[in-house]
Amino acid sequence: MAASSFQIHLSPLKHQRFLHAPELSPNTRRPSFSFIPKAFTETEPPGNGVSINGLLPVHYAEEDPSSLPSGLREESMPRHVAVIMDGNRRWARMRGLPAGSGYEAGARALRRVVDLCCKWGIRVLTVFAFSSDNWVRPKMETDFLMGLFDRGLRNELQHLIRGKVHISVIGDCTKLSKPLQVLLSEAAETTKNNSQLHLILAVNYSGQNDLVQACQNIAQKVKDSLIEPEDINKFLLERELETNCTEFPNPDLLIRTSGELRISNFLLWQLAYTELYFTNSLWPDFGEDEFVKALLSFQQRQRRYGGRSS
Repeated sequence: MAASSFQIHLSPLKHQRFLHAPELSPNTRRPSFSFIPKAFTETEPPGNGVSINGLLPVHYAEEDPSSLPSGLREESMPRHVAVIMDGNRRWARMRGLPAGSGYEAGARALRRVVDLCCKWGIRVLTVFAFSSDNWVRPKMETDFLMGLFDRGLRNELQHLIRGKVHISVIGDCTKLSKPLQVLLSEAAETTKNNSQLHLILAVNYSGQNDLVQACQNIAQKVKDSLIEPEDINKFLLERELETNCTEFPNPDLLIRTSGELRISNFLLWQLAYTELYFTNSLWPDFGEDEFVKALLSFQQRQRRYGGRSS
């Protein structure tokens, strides 16, 4: 199946990941998550500013090359950055806070990074919001995460629209609640013409499943005599991956926080020539200084794609 654009292309193929969103209207019923376990709630968000449902707003900045931090070169900035946002629960545990406080803080960290990507001219940001492997966690935790995702997106949508952020979703959304599917679809449809930053949310995503569904789609095309087996090549396969929703499907830089040194079933095909950056910083602590370090490391590397250095 082709990639779904948070346009949400929940596309009408076999597993129907993304459907085109209905028009927004004042009467559209928004999803409501009344069950947010006390053990996961945050009493007061850190930092200054007005909070909405415990989440701090961010004003997304438009690109201004002159605003790049010292040492970063505009011509060497990555076009596509992918992030595995790890360490939220550990962050909360180290502070004696409930696990939900870590996820709330992680949501604020994502806003900071989105803002910086807009400001520094990065074109695509893909974040691993929820792995298909995460369903093995306790239901209380997954319910909280889905509720946080719902509330956070609803609270941030107008900021994202003003910041000209285009949202796409990749992953199997059929396992999400119907109200959340509608919300994601609406967000995608509403932002599809924005061009400042393409924010791709990997929700219930699996790199292995992405490859499997791509192969299934190609096999079906061969069966239907639309293509011949000898037509199959890496370009054809890439067009069937879910990241075909963006002009730059393969990340230039992958960042993983919390000190873990693995890619955890994320963008397995797309990371073939990606530069990897691992940091011990926990995701809620990831801000401008850490992002600059990652970008400086990226700009110091020679990307040879199998060739020799000059």
